[in-house]
Amino acid sequence: MSMDLNDFTIIKEGEAEILMHAKNEVFYSKTQVNNRDMSIAVLRTFIARWKQEHKALLSKRNKSAPKVPEKNGSISEADKKPNEPDMNNEKSNEECEGSEEKSQEEACTTSEEPVKMEGKIRGELKPPRVLESRHLFACDFVGIVSIWVKGALRYAWEVEGIGQVVALDNDKGAVEACQRNIKFNGSVACSKVESHLADARVYMLTHPKEFDVVDLDPYGSPSVCLDSAVRSVVDGGMLMCTASDMAVLCGGNGEVCYSKYGSYPLRGKYCHEMALRILLACIESHANRYKHYIASVLSVQMDFYVCVFVRMYSSASAMKNTPLKLSYVYQCTGCDSFHLQPIGRTVSKNTSVRYLLGFAPVVPQECSDCGKKFSMGGPIWSAPIHDQEWVTAILADVKSMKDRYPAYAGVSAVLTTISEKLPDVPLFLSLHNLCATLKCTSPSAVIFCSAVINAGYQISGTHVNPLGLKSDAPMDVIWDIMCCWVKNHPVKAQPADQPGSVILAKEPVQANFARAVASLSKAQAKKVARFLPNLERHWGPKLRAGRQITS
Repeated sequence: MSMDLNDFTIIKEGEAEILMHAKNEVFYSKTQVNNRDMSIAVLRTFIARWKQEHKALLSKRNKSAPKVPEKNGSISEADKKPNEPDMNNEKSNEECEGSEEKSQEEACTTSEEPVKMEGKIRGELKPPRVLESRHLFACDFVGIVSIWVKGALRYAWEVEGIGQVVALDNDKGAVEACQRNIKFNGSVACSKVESHLADARVYMLTHPKEFDVVDLDPYGSPSVCLDSAVRSVVDGGMLMCTASDMAVLCGGNGEVCYSKYGSYPLRGKYCHEMALRILLACIESHANRYKHYIASVLSVQMDFYVCVFVRMYSSASAMKNTPLKLSYVYQCTGCDSFHLQPIGRTVSKNTSVRYLLGFAPVVPQECSDCGKKFSMGGPIWSAPIHDQEWVTAILADVKSMKDRYPAYAGVSAVLTTISEKLPDVPLFLSLHNLCATLKCTSPSAVIFCSAVINAGYQISGTHVNPLGLKSDAPMDVIWDIMCCWVKNHPVKAQPADQPGSVILAKEPVQANFARAVASLSKAQAKKVARFLPNLERHWGPKLRAGRQITS
């Protein structure tokens, strides 16, 4: 290669290497190795599932093949010899699918009627050859070359079954850097990865439903890419989306968040999970415009960003369920009480289902616990943000190949925590915030969890905050438990108008603080690390490409 390697620093991550110029001409964030490892783990599971679904669909079609009417009087080989053993089993999958299925599946493949699989609506299936190998990626643009160069190269090197990776940028220098790194990584990268000088939004709009996976990983907000991204993913494909504008998503600039994502954030301890749910609601909104809907398989908050992994499906009827998945949030300005207001509801009668507006309001004008007013935020995604079967499969894959994940400790810790939390409880409480409202000493998490469990409710931790607790218990039960704790651990008298004083003035129901068996999760009982410290100082987002530290 005609370049001086002395001007570059070689950065190795996983099995891929990139050339980092000394002048910071491209952007590289070591912190996001967690993100890239998580993406690779999810992608491996997705490809395995994709093949299983494709195999199941082919098997279903093969069983019904003799019933397919002949087209133009022609008779396929399968129809000519229905009792003859399938000799193509001895051939490769590509040969088998390309020869045997080509004629008899022609009418079935071009049918406009969708096929239902695993409870989801799947449209026209790609040719089997494509499903086996051609997994394409569209990555974001403008000064983020090293994020997607490193990700694209790692996808090509480390994920089996990928035939092509497409990387896009509208900056000429960024594309040149990408091509330089592709050549530097040898024949494997050259055969699988290609880069183009183009705006990713325009490229995806002009290639509708051509990508099995779309990976958006910008420096900042992905909102400008979502409309084109949801149109470029095939039915049943996956959209992987990362957002690092956490100040906006977490309520620092609520009006900016509303303009970008269509939701208003609230500044509570749960703000990082709310950021995840705002992003999911935004993606669903863009998908619905084209009669698509999403199914979230994994949504995580790590370091300084949030990342969601969703599958995209096409169905005008299933899209009607979107209002059932979205809710507004009422947050008390005096205490930690919050309540969700679903946007829609359904009424079933016999076999028909009617979609109606949700009942409102779910809260009175003033908080029933402390008497203060409510702030309202949202709408947010209030449906589950994780598919526990996927989480279990991804975690098992990560543990089986721990040597291939540079950030194995961090990724496995996050997945372990997610696998043990309640899947259908939006947002969470902070035990320390509850105690701050009452001005009391904090009970241990085990004691508090035991009281909730003994009251007949469920409770778990959350991957977002080590002090966060998810529970299906209503807020009046939570405050009763805290008031009983204060009775045993008295506090100094506070002014009567304080939220804590109003709460403590009520007579609580007696709580049982006896140690419950389920008060500790399996990971906690085994003392598995769930929240790890930063690997080094200044662990966070780095300088945008082209910028330098001057002092």
